[in-house]
Amino acid sequence: MAKDGPNWEGLLKWSLAHSDGTGSNRNLSEEDRKWFMEAMQAQSVDVIKRMKEITLVMQTPEQVLEAQRVTPADIEDMLEELQEHVESIDMANDLHSIGGLVPLLGYLKNSHANIRAKAADVVTTIVQNNPRSQQLVMEANGLEPLLSNFTSDPDVTVRTKALGAISSLIRHNKLGITAFRLANGYAGLRDALVTGKQKRRTSYGLTEKVLVIRNYKHIDGGDLVLPLVVSELGFPRMLLHLASSEDAEVREAALRGLLELARDKKGANDGGLGEEDEKLKQLLEERIKGISLMSSEDLEAAREERQLVDSLWNAHCNEPSSLREKGLLVLPGEDSLPPDVASKHFEPPLRAWAANQSTDGNSSTEKKQIPLLLGSGPPPEAANAQGTSSAEVNIDEQNSASR
Repeated sequence: MAKDGPNWEGLLKWSLAHSDGTGSNRNLSEEDRKWFMEAMQAQSVDVIKRMKEITLVMQTPEQVLEAQRVTPADIEDMLEELQEHVESIDMANDLHSIGGLVPLLGYLKNSHANIRAKAADVVTTIVQNNPRSQQLVMEANGLEPLLSNFTSDPDVTVRTKALGAISSLIRHNKLGITAFRLANGYAGLRDALVTGKQKRRTSYGLTEKVLVIRNYKHIDGGDLVLPLVVSELGFPRMLLHLASSEDAEVREAALRGLLELARDKKGANDGGLGEEDEKLKQLLEERIKGISLMSSEDLEAAREERQLVDSLWNAHCNEPSSLREKGLLVLPGEDSLPPDVASKHFEPPLRAWAANQSTDGNSSTEKKQIPLLLGSGPPPEAANAQGTSSAEVNIDEQNSASR
């Protein structure tokens, strides 16, 4: 599977030999020009051709690959390369056209845990903010192996990677949400929160679990079901328990989840926390007390937790926490304004930007951007009239302010 890399050293030596940065440009000989063009073309990658080659490898039986001395590490490297290619939405959709999607989903059942985890990673990239690929994965029954890996795979990394792929697959996807519910996916989330004892599972996986719950709000009528799901499965109670963990990463992930549920309730869902409100306030009081007793070194390490506790107190009690009064929210040398710790996670910026652009374009209340007009300006009379009108408005505003 190893392939020769670009001969950048040779190109660099050639460039330095033909230019010292001080002399004037000179014409290249036909031989030098031919060598340079061949060198550049040799390093150009035909993405579709390369994706077809990767597809052929994925379609090859595992025993045949082993006979050819292709190792699991080689397959991981190949999937890493494929993930880079499918960052482009067009390439992600083309993977199905060239026959690569189905064998990729087959790797979710591979005997090697690292390959199963990496295959889920690639699926995440393919379906993120990509309705067409979401549909293709659903039609290829890709949700089933992802759910199986999430709920029953013995490897913690495979479980969390599978959940990340599920989260991206069902986001803004009514068919995916319905299939997730019918497959008892929320019960799987509940069981993961209850039984997950490994640090990596309870911290990294917990954040994605909260994102999966939040996805339900994007489905028509989903806001009517979300409070029931959250309440019946006992998510607030489990998050409160995890927020008292001795592990800082687990506490932060649980506090982030509680913040989302509190904001859901504040946003008129009225079902985010329910009977756990008083326990939440008690928890926050305990965390504020614990933070107040921290050393300066521990306070610096707990920066995100401090911000989460303050944001959660504000969302729950409609007032700033006492951390602000004690000067513990923003320490000397830190930024004056804490960042938004509840922003979206696990979403490539370009894909997120494309999704926001699509959403904004469908909004009936969004103001249309004034086009940039090229050409001559308005007639002098019109310009003078506009200037006079603006001056009159400014004078009126000043008179009103003085009164």
